[in-house]
Amino acid sequence: MDGVIESDVKMEGNARTKSVGAYSDVLLRVLGLVLTMIAAVIVGMDNQSKIISLKITDILPPVQITVNAKWQYMSAFVYFLVSNAIACMYAATSLIFSMKEKNNIKNNMALLALIILDLLIMGLLFSANGAAAAIGVIGLKGNSHAQWRKVCDVFGTYCHRMTAAIVMSLLGSFVFLLLVVLSVLNLQRKSK
Repeated sequence: MDGVIESDVKMEGNARTKSVGAYSDVLLRVLGLVLTMIAAVIVGMDNQSKIISLKITDILPPVQITVNAKWQYMSAFVYFLVSNAIACMYAATSLIFSMKEKNNIKNNMALLALIILDLLIMGLLFSANGAAAAIGVIGLKGNSHAQWRKVCDVFGTYCHRMTAAIVMSLLGSFVFLLLVVLSVLNLQRKSK
């Protein structure tokens, strides 16, 4: 009788672990979806216009010029927006797959494919975050060697929004990293 009770307890513990694992997988995918969507929307709507006085000579009065800052002007920000949009669409698709098939996955190949895709999206997001952050630092501090001036002192709102988007995307990257780690641990536990 003790053997039956131990077996029932083990099966109940495995079911509870699978249930917690499935819920955490779904929760992390929803979180990844929301964070990457917020980052993409913030960047997509980010632009700012300023009127700048340009003094050509001492004799002439300053010329007023309207200058715009838009995400489309920098290829790193375009890459950032597209990467977050791809990650958002992938998170939605994998969420549907995860909710439907997570409990029904018999072979480890489908789970392995999901892990590889999660890993690719994670790498895409981290590379996009690095590219956007590098341009952000140049916008904040400038580069005297290349004669690139600071722009964040002029376009402060634009830079603050871009910073918020990078933070959201970084959080999304870490969510996908956590998904990969949890999936690998789940796959390793299944193989035992």
